[in-house]
Amino acid sequence: MGKHHHHGHHHETGNIKVAFFLNLSFTIVEIIGGILTNSLAIMSDAIHDLGDSLSLGMSWYFQKLSNKKATTTFSYGYGRFSLLGAIINSVVLIIGSIFIILEAIPRIISPESANAQGMMWLAILGIIVNGAAVFKLQKGSSINERVVSLHLLEDVLGWVAVLIASIIMQFWDVPILDPILSLLIAAFVLFNVYRNIKASFKIILQAVPEKISAKEIKDYLLDIEEVQEVHDCHIWTMDGEYHIATIHIMIKEEDFTWKKTKEIKGNIKKKLHDNFHLEHVTLELESTSEVCTYNNCN
Repeated sequence: MGKHHHHGHHHETGNIKVAFFLNLSFTIVEIIGGILTNSLAIMSDAIHDLGDSLSLGMSWYFQKLSNKKATTTFSYGYGRFSLLGAIINSVVLIIGSIFIILEAIPRIISPESANAQGMMWLAILGIIVNGAAVFKLQKGSSINERVVSLHLLEDVLGWVAVLIASIIMQFWDVPILDPILSLLIAAFVLFNVYRNIKASFKIILQAVPEKISAKEIKDYLLDIEEVQEVHDCHIWTMDGEYHIATIHIMIKEEDFTWKKTKEIKGNIKKKLHDNFHLEHVTLELESTSEVCTYNNCN
C-alpha cells in the first residue's frame, strides 16, 4: 500500500462564519428599516444583503468542504469547491444588481420621498456592521474570501453614499437621489463581479496562473547547468493559490544515474517552489538519447 498524500491546503472558515452572522442579523434590521423609511436604496440593499447572506452561508460551507483531504474520487482534494462558492456568489450578485436596476428606473421617472433622517441612522449602522465584516475578511487570502469581501465592501461604499444622500435630503428636497444611488451601487457591483467571474473561469479552464509565465520558467530551467532541454510544460492552479506544474526535462546521458537524477529533481522542485510559488511539481527526467512523444511547451 502506498502512502496517502494530502495535496490540499487549509482554508480558514472562521472569517466567513463571522461575516455570515453579521450580515444575516443586519439584513433583518435593514428590511424593517427600508419599509419604515420608504427608501429604495435601503430596500434594494436589503434584498441584496439577503442574497449576500445566502452566499456567505454557501461560502462558509464550500470553504469548510475545501479543507477535506484527498479521496480516491477527488485526488487533489476539495480545493475547487471553494471556487464553486465564489462563482455562485457572483451569480447571486448579478441577479441582485439586475433587480436593483429594474426597481430604480421607475423611481427615477417618478421619485418618491423617503425618511431621510431614518436613512441616515441606518446608514451609520450599515457602515459599522459591514465595515466590521470586511475587516474580518480582509485577512483571508482565497478567491472565495475575496469575492465575499467584495460583497461587503460594496455594501460599505453603498452605505457611505446613502449617508451622504440622506444628509443632503434633510436640507434639500431631492428624492431622486435615492434611486440614482441604487443604480450607481449596481454598476459598481457588476463591474467587480465581471472581474471575479473572469478569474474564476480562467482557473476552471486551467489557464496558467496570473503572474506566472511558462516561458519564464522554461528559460529559468535552461539556465540550470544539468538541464539540456525543457518541454511538455503544463502549469495550472487548483484555486488561485495552490499552483501545480508537470514538466519534462532532458539531461545528459552521463547524468542519468539514480543518485544524480534524484539530486537534480530535488534541486529543481525547491527552486520552482521558492521562485515561482509552484506548490506541487511533477518532473519527468529523460536522457538526451531518448525521443519524447510530448513536445509542446509554450
